[in-house]
Amino acid sequence: MSRSIEQKRPAGKGVAETSTSLDPSNWDQFREVAHGLLADMIAHIETIRQKPVWQRPTDETRERFARPLPNGPRELGDVLDDVRKHIMPFATGNLHPLFMGWVHGAGTPIGMLAEIVAGGLNMNCGGRDHAGLAVEQQIVRWMSEALGYPTGASGLFLTGSSMANFVAVTIARNEALGQSVRETGLGNCDRQLAAYASREAHSCIAQAMQLSGIGSANLRTVAVDDAGRMLPDALCAGIREDRAKGLLPFLVVGTAGTVNTGAIDPLAEIANIASAEKLWFHVDGAIGALGVLSDSLRGLFKGIEKSASVALDFHKWGQVPYDAGFLLVRDGDAQKRTFVQPTAYLQRGERGLAAGETWPCDLGPDLSRGFRALKTWMTIEALGTVRMGESIAHTCMLAHYLAERLTSCPAFELKAPVALNIVCFGIRGANAEFVRNLVMNLQESGLASPSWTTINGELVVRCAIVNHRTTRADIDEFVGFIAKYCA
Repeated sequence: MSRSIEQKRPAGKGVAETSTSLDPSNWDQFREVAHGLLADMIAHIETIRQKPVWQRPTDETRERFARPLPNGPRELGDVLDDVRKHIMPFATGNLHPLFMGWVHGAGTPIGMLAEIVAGGLNMNCGGRDHAGLAVEQQIVRWMSEALGYPTGASGLFLTGSSMANFVAVTIARNEALGQSVRETGLGNCDRQLAAYASREAHSCIAQAMQLSGIGSANLRTVAVDDAGRMLPDALCAGIREDRAKGLLPFLVVGTAGTVNTGAIDPLAEIANIASAEKLWFHVDGAIGALGVLSDSLRGLFKGIEKSASVALDFHKWGQVPYDAGFLLVRDGDAQKRTFVQPTAYLQRGERGLAAGETWPCDLGPDLSRGFRALKTWMTIEALGTVRMGESIAHTCMLAHYLAERLTSCPAFELKAPVALNIVCFGIRGANAEFVRNLVMNLQESGLASPSWTTINGELVVRCAIVNHRTTRADIDEFVGFIAKYCA
């Protein structure tokens, strides 16, 4: 027989003994100091164009963070002065519209507010029955809708797509070998597993093969066409060859936006091959998957809806503050079979705080998890997918505009087709040292921050336009900088 417990708390209880509390002794003073920092952060974002894209931390700043462990307290205002002086001016630079070196999102003030709420609530989203899990499940349903997945798909927030890809490889491994592999490991397997990804796939796929115990030597590198896309015929040939050797092909990874050039593998063709060969078809969509939010780009990702799983990063094109990686899995039961751990301290109740059949800790390796879903939910709710999709499409338009500007100047030449939002170009007559110095000098000047990469053995300048703040005028300014440097 159950009895209800009346909600009644004696007034004043728990207030008298506060000497061990870590809360402010003066809430009004704390509120004033905190509001001042919030105002400074808003001003920092608002005036980001007036600041260098990046600047090297000064010797004073490096020395500031080489001090020994503090035993006594400091005034919060003094601590925040250090934040203003030694941290804010020396950030990565990805808030700035001329940060183009890597595929980093720029964040939004909305996401910053979400981080305040998430930090204040301090929820552990590994499990139990609270609003944080409901918000995460909302994102799962939204992404299922966006990517064409059925009801019953599962999803999980992770640090980024490197972890999401690792989780996907682990699920695929277990589905291929059976759940006994969780206890006995790979030593009892009668056949060696083999997986497939394009030559342009991200290195985290090979790392996932290593971490899952399969080994990166068993990841087959599939040839690509001139645009950097996986060749389906080469994939089929590789699978046939491995089967003839007695190996067990189990996984093919398609890339929706390669890290070097933004190329999109022929996902629909790969999906058909995976289905015929009974392979787990995973899509690494860290860079490009959110392009499905754009009406003008969605067709480029045809076939992603046929995948068994998709990894993506909301902190890239979704502009959610770091970190906000995500994995969507078509067969939610397969994900749970791979990770659920029945333990006494994680028993579920039919009611109360321990209610709920499936918790996020049943779907991945993390038991302690932050409230990443809130900043994603607030960003999507406040902006809407139409506006987000238009912003994504705009960065692709800017990439094509940059390519046009570069090809109109005889000093530059494109080194890869522009598939999405990444532009790779060389400087005619320049060697690798010149390219490296160009990039480093631009970064240190604070004017712009491109990067370099290697394409077909040649060192080239790489510009990834992800920032929603970037405009055509910024592109013109960038071309002016590099043209002057190369003159």
